[in-house]
Amino acid sequence: MRNDHLRWTGIGCALLGAVLTALVVARWRPLIAYDERVSGDLHAHAVTHPGVTHLMRVLSDWVWDPWTMRALAVAACALLWWRGHRGRALRVAVVTLAASVLQQGLKVLVGRERPVWSDPVDSAQYAAYPSGHAMTATVVCGLLLWLLPRPGPGGWPVAWAVAAWVVAVVSVLGVGFTRVYLGVHWPSDVLAGWLLGVALVALATSVAVRERGCDPVER
Repeated sequence: MRNDHLRWTGIGCALLGAVLTALVVARWRPLIAYDERVSGDLHAHAVTHPGVTHLMRVLSDWVWDPWTMRALAVAACALLWWRGHRGRALRVAVVTLAASVLQQGLKVLVGRERPVWSDPVDSAQYAAYPSGHAMTATVVCGLLLWLLPRPGPGGWPVAWAVAAWVVAVVSVLGVGFTRVYLGVHWPSDVLAGWLLGVALVALATSVAVRERGCDPVER
């Protein structure tokens, strides 16, 4: 993706995230009603399907947990540093840390309550907005995709690149679904995590491609 496309994608997602945040703070009734309806329907399914719920908890709490994602980011930083790509390593570290700071700051500022159920199937700490799981997965998966060599003759096999994109997309969308299914987030919490995560990655990488030594890994 060209630098200007990345920049405008980041700006667009940041603006959409700001609008969504304003609507959540204002408790815009259509949004709140949609959140409650979707969350209620998914929770009802989770209560009556314990096997599916257990799978969702494994995916949410282990496979796609924020600390799992951060561990992947740390591993990527260590490998990049060892290979001499210190600019990229620092960028991955800074953006991953910035995502954590931003999400926790917004949780405190917005102070949105999580869904409350008489028969909960899972629990979570801190405020609801935005979803830390969704935002962390978006940021880490986005950064890892940016680091991959471009596919083509003499480069990375196309099939591997497609597989990497599929895994990343499934992880980002999947973790968002699990958080709503388990009844610990509203849909708009997850959407905010996705938008803000894309904004961070797009803006950070749009700057990186202009800096010598911070391009994606050599082909």
